[in-house]
Formats: sequence, C-alpha cells, structure tokens
Amino acid sequence: MSTARFPGSRFQDRVMVITGAAQGIGQRVAERAAAEGARLALVDRADLVHEVVAGLVEQGVDAIAVQADLETWEGAESVMARSVEHFGRIDILINNVGGAINFKPFTEFTPEEISAEITRSLMPTLWCCRAALPTLKAQASGVIVNVSSAATRGIHRIPYSAAKGGINALTASLAFEVAEHGIRVVATAPGGTEAPPRRISRGTPAPRNQTEQAWFQAHIDQTKRSGYFGRYGTLDEMAAPILFMASEEAGYITGSVLPVAGGDQG
Repeated sequence: MSTARFPGSRFQDRVMVITGAAQGIGQRVAERAAAEGARLALVDRADLVHEVVAGLVEQGVDAIAVQADLETWEGAESVMARSVEHFGRIDILINNVGGAINFKPFTEFTPEEISAEITRSLMPTLWCCRAALPTLKAQASGVIVNVSSAATRGIHRIPYSAAKGGINALTASLAFEVAEHGIRVVATAPGGTEAPPRRISRGTPAPRNQTEQAWFQAHIDQTKRSGYFGRYGTLDEMAAPILFMASEEAGYITGSVLPVAGGDQG
C-alpha cells in the first residue's frame, strides 16, 4: 500500500505507537497513518514487525520496530520508554493486541484457557495504558484508542468477550479520570474482519472432530447474522474508524466505544 504524503495530513509529525502491528488491522492502520505523515513505533512480539517497518522506512517513513511481549508490564513499559527515547514524545497510542484463542461453549473452557484469553485480550491494553500515561500527562495531551470487539455480545468465546468488555469499561473510566490532563481515551469495536491468512497463528487449535468444527462455525455464523450486511468487514473498513478516533476530527469525543460491525452494536 502506498504511503505517499499529501498536504493537510491529519497525523503530520505526530508520534503514534501501534501495538499488534505486524499483520492484520494493526499493519493496515500503520500503513494508512504513515500515508498521513505519522511517525511510527510499531510493536509486536513477532519478528515480522521488523519486516513491516523496513518496508515503510524504504518509503521515507520515520518508523521504528519494537519487539516486546505486551502481556507483561515489563514489555509495555519497555515499549513506551523506547518510543520516547527515539521520538521524544508519544501523541497517539493505539492498543490493538488481542484475539480469541478458543471457540467453544463456555463450559468447555478449562481454567487455564480462561486465564490465557484474559491475559491475551485485556492485559496488553491495560498495561500499555498504564505505561503511556506518565508521558501523556507530562505533555498534557494525547489520545489513546483501544481496539475492542463487537464480540462482547457473541457466542463460543465468552472469556474473550469478557476481556473486551473490560476494554470498554477501561475506556469509559480512564477517559473520565484523565480528561483534566488533556488526554482523550476512546475505542472502536470491530466485527468480523476479512484479512490475509495470519503469518503467525494466535494459537487456536485445529478442530479435532465434527463437534469442535461445528462450535467454530457457529461463532462465524453468529457474527455474520448479527450484522446487517451479512459479511465480514475489510481491513480498510476497520482501520479508517480507528484513525478517525485518533485524529483531531474526533477532538470532542472521549470515553466512547464506536461499533464498527455492520450494524452489530456489540
């Protein structure tokens, strides 16, 4: 995707930290932000993030790759420190890490699987918000965009739904707490998204039998039925609202979760 600049870019010289940026929605957000002049810290625990950054740098984008495990406080803290070290500030944080691992009725989840879902889809956003806030407060400015999910109302991924419900609560409460510091906190709630095959798996086990295949298919069918268009959204349809919420065009929006799911309100 071209990253050619154009006059009046919304993010000209703005420093944007994007987590989960090695593929999928995070990568597309990075590509579009770069085209609008952003300076980027792209974060992922997969080394693919270096490949994404290399492609952007070749096109003249000021970008760095930061490889870290954001399921830990240490990983989140290191990302913000590296970003400030390189750019001197953070203007926008887009928390995009997360994703359901297992797809089955709630009673089929083991305690370990439940913990893994919460750790994957809630804790990276919680840690990154906490790690970025001292910098944003010192600047008396900044925007945090959390990527939630319409799956807060869905089947066969209840622990993931609970984690994303936590993202929504975090967004509302943190926005209330930090507004006096000039910081906005918002979220989008994507629905199902068509994307190229993942180059790094989320760890979802392959169905072992017809019952497990039926459980997996049921969540896909429910996702499509819950939207009005009967289809998944595209990467661009997910990235554009994220960048709108990050931009000054959304300057009077905070504490809100924007559904991006073809009519499914989540």
